[in-house]
Amino acid sequence: MKQNEITSSRPLLDAEGNLLQKGYARHLVPVYDKTAVKGGFARLKEWDYYYVGNDRFGVALTIADNAYMGLDSISFLSFEGEPWEITKSPMSVFPMGKRNLPETSAEGCSESAGKGYALQFTVYNGERHLIAHMDKFRGKEAIDIDIMLRKEPDESIVVCTPFDKKAHFYFNQKINCMHATGTARIGNDVYEFKDGEAFGLLDWGRGVWTYHNTWYWGSASGLVDGEDFGFNIGYGFGDTSAASENMLFYKGKGHKLSQVRFNIPSDGKGNCLFTEPWTFTSDDGRFEMNFAPVIDRASCTDVKLIKSDQHQVFGRFTGKAVLDDGTELAIKDFFGFAEKVENKW
Repeated sequence: MKQNEITSSRPLLDAEGNLLQKGYARHLVPVYDKTAVKGGFARLKEWDYYYVGNDRFGVALTIADNAYMGLDSISFLSFEGEPWEITKSPMSVFPMGKRNLPETSAEGCSESAGKGYALQFTVYNGERHLIAHMDKFRGKEAIDIDIMLRKEPDESIVVCTPFDKKAHFYFNQKINCMHATGTARIGNDVYEFKDGEAFGLLDWGRGVWTYHNTWYWGSASGLVDGEDFGFNIGYGFGDTSAASENMLFYKGKGHKLSQVRFNIPSDGKGNCLFTEPWTFTSDDGRFEMNFAPVIDRASCTDVKLIKSDQHQVFGRFTGKAVLDDGTELAIKDFFGFAEKVENKW
């Protein structure tokens, strides 16, 4: 698959609100300007999503302004013993861009608050400070999260993906392998994130989406033979003929992959068996993995016109990953997640 790499900085959108360049970049070189959006602000989706974890526990934090629906979310996941997770996702109606999420992932502050909770993501001088609080998160116990993300790698995956509809697009950056320090507190329980053991991921998305989509996404960050390693894989939305979002990250550099396929077991009736072992295959043979699920963070909201059916499955990847120069990395029990999400929004 021939892929178009974007290397020059220029506006993301033309005068009609269509992408000026289609493909991928290793840095956030396209310039996003919300005033250039022409596909209708009721269709504009903007979000900052962070996941921070190790192979024992993790947290996921979201601030989203999806035009007619605002979403804030805090998740805590425990992977040891009998795995468990708690997710609380307060929603609001018709924020319509009033949350003023930054037009770049490189600086600024994203924040939101409601009854009994608040989230704040601050980016300054190459560091990311994540703060979150929610009353009555686990029974009557509150959760408090305070995490710093540092040592951001030199390269990330940025995609400029059009949809088959005028002025509809997806502009996305995913940053893997950020080193995390900090704590999550639930009542009297304190979970500590330590540098070299815990890693952070940013999923920064801006775009005008079509109504009905199903996407597949997988990500992991950690150490392989003492070196920072991670990957981003996915597909399922828009026209990806110019580039996939698949990339390996090793020692801070990106290694571009072609197509990766998620092979989720099913019962023969079209129902996915998310907690059974998966496999991943690639058309270039550079990403071949088995995946052993630990927990399925599943949720389904269906109010007819709006639907979100999510299965974010955390587990361990084992297999091989091949860098651009042909170096093969042996991956064993590498903790990460893979998901299937259907949205009508």
